Amino acid sequence: MISPTCPLCNSTSTLFCEKAKHLFYKCDTCDGIFRPKHTFLTAEEEKEHYEKHNNDIYDERYQAFVSPIVNAVLQDFYPEAKGLDFGSGTGPVIAKMLTDKGYQVQNYDLFFANDVSLLNQKYDYVSCCEVMEHFHQPYKEFELLKSLLLPKGKLYCKTEVFNNQKPFENWYYKDDFTHVFIYQPKTMEWIKAEFHFSNLIIQEKLIVFES
Repeated sequence: MISPTCPLCNSTSTLFCEKAKHLFYKCDTCDGIFRPKHTFLTAEEEKEHYEKHNNDIYDERYQAFVSPIVNAVLQDFYPEAKGLDFGSGTGPVIAKMLTDKGYQVQNYDLFFANDVSLLNQKYDYVSCCEVMEHFHQPYKEFELLKSLLLPKGKLYCKTEVFNNQKPFENWYYKDDFTHVFIYQPKTMEWIKAEFHFSNLIIQEKLIVFES
């Protein structure tokens, strides 16, 4: 079978992992690790999967999980700044924590808050917490995310970056079938260059692209 092209950079790929029901290819150019399209869940199955998440906005553990993004926004921007939580999910905890501090944050989610008018506006910051690994078309999505930012704006992301922590076939993060595109450090650098971000910071629990 011919290896699929990378959905991020459209380059050739090589079979990377074939274990049980999991099939992944690795891009020969940007190092992105991705599932082929024919293995994707349907939109209905994907939505049903997300609805099973227990994302209670008052759950202290959930708040702690998103706190790297919240704390970065609190440090980098004043309350008057305009923000968007992209992929806010069933429990928009980032917006709740920031609005409690007097910040202005809108929520957008393909399945649960699909107000497309929000995607025609510009923001000082955009948060993207545990969302980018779900992108079926990562190039299109990052093109959109960059277009949402005002000059000197920041895109705050949270995802598990694969950096050879353990053999990929034993890595828990790949076991979620909605995780269709996995990033490596080189993948992040490719995104920075392709979409003309001025800076990229990769920390253990936070990734920041600067407009």
